[in-house]
Amino acid sequence: MSAGINEKELQLRVAHIIISELKLQDITAETFDPDLDLVDEIGIDSMDLATIVLVLQDEYAVKIDEDDYPKLRTIRLIAGYIQERLQAKA
Repeated sequence: MSAGINEKELQLRVAHIIISELKLQDITAETFDPDLDLVDEIGIDSMDLATIVLVLQDEYAVKIDEDDYPKLRTIRLIAGYIQERLQAKA
């Protein structure tokens, strides 16, 4: 993936990963609210988040610090975080 990926595409890809990893049903990346709180509203726990982070790190070749996990509460925040990391690498 290039650092030039647009935010909407990144949000959709993050949503796909979350849906796949958590085996969510009745939702698509296109209908997944990017501002939905993944912890409070979806109920993901630290293990789920760690799994998602590993997939994201592999896919985008970025390092996500464990200290930053609490910031990664929505698809929009995760996508923004990845975007910042990609731009920092460029």
